[in-house]
Amino acid sequence: MKVLKNAGEFVILTPKTELLDQLLRIERAGHTCYQTNKDVTLETAQKFCKILISRGHYSVLEHSNMSVKFYNVSRGFTHEQVRHRLTAISQESTRYVDYAKKDKGPDLERFQLKCIVPPHRDENEKVELEDGKKISLVEMFTEIEKFYRALRKADWFPEDARQVLPIGIKSEIVISANFREWRHIFKMRTSQYAHWEIRQVMGNLLQEIQLIIPVIFDDFVESGVDGNGLRYFDQVTSA
Repeated sequence: MKVLKNAGEFVILTPKTELLDQLLRIERAGHTCYQTNKDVTLETAQKFCKILISRGHYSVLEHSNMSVKFYNVSRGFTHEQVRHRLTAISQESTRYVDYAKKDKGPDLERFQLKCIVPPHRDENEKVELEDGKKISLVEMFTEIEKFYRALRKADWFPEDARQVLPIGIKSEIVISANFREWRHIFKMRTSQYAHWEIRQVMGNLLQEIQLIIPVIFDDFVESGVDGNGLRYFDQVTSA
């Protein structure tokens, strides 16, 4: 079993030029509302988007789209993210992904499961079970790997053996949404009350996308750290 600590990575699949072009699209769509005819440039589009956000006219932001791939995240992360229903989602399948698969077929003897552990916890700390036995989180994951391996050796298909897999197992997911929905995601998932894993990853994504199209997301600011030393963000304007 392989532990992934301080994991959670992403890649923005939508090219930077396409993200900037969508600001122009938003302004052109917005002019339809007011029947104004103006030349649209990146500078005017940025100003227009800022006005829309300040006035709470978020519907115009829906003429946009951004796709992001998240990897080395847990199934817990993906379980929370799929609750955002106004998104398109493609997720790594525990039914069809064979964790024992190698280039020349399944290796049921040496394959390893990858699991995400909390960065603020000692995964080797021993805790006591009901029977008095002391065991660490790493050892718990290792036992689960043994269960999964045993089921696969007993000719269980991955879709059957997956029933014993932990929520901490490594996963991947691609999420597409318009800018309005991404604003909602950042509001929910970077706040002090969000789960540590999704808050950490979404906070990193927020800061990266702020560098590309700051006018859409620059009202989110880092505002502190929690009791575990993990940062969180707040929205400085009303939503």
